Amino acid sequence: MDAEGREALGRSRGGMTSKVHLPADDRCRPLVLLTSPGQRGDSPILTPLVKDLNVARTGAGRPRTRPDRARGGKAYSSRANRTYLRKRGIKATISQPDDQRANRRRLGRAGSRPPAFDREQYRQRNTVERCIGKLKQHRAVATRYDKRDYIFNGTLATAAIAIWLQDLIKEPSGTA
Repeated sequence: MDAEGREALGRSRGGMTSKVHLPADDRCRPLVLLTSPGQRGDSPILTPLVKDLNVARTGAGRPRTRPDRARGGKAYSSRANRTYLRKRGIKATISQPDDQRANRRRLGRAGSRPPAFDREQYRQRNTVERCIGKLKQHRAVATRYDKRDYIFNGTLATAAIAIWLQDLIKEPSGTA
């Protein structure tokens, strides 16, 4: 693996950057944290995020490895992601980009039906953005002065622990 991939740094419009990918619960707490270089796409990261996910149960028992629903932006809209979520039995609320809609319409009947989309559930997607805002309140996360990816992941984990400790309610939310 190249040094660029190991360190999760990549060149984008703003210079050398990293992306932090995470699912969050309904109370804006991060559940899994993954980093990738800034120029890489979001869509290929969905599968590793879901594989690493553990949702705590309200009662006794092992954590669930399958959330009730996945809400995502247009960057996560791909046939492969939707198929993966469907096979795992996870309901998906992911908006479709305009180019995918146009291609489906251009194909006519061969373009298949549009994927199911629940507007009310999609409005709840802001929890991820608010969670990232909470993470960026920690200066070391917002600026990423850490050169090594494993050190930056430790910084992210520390910030995530602080977010979880600030939320003193014990039971997990209904969806992830």
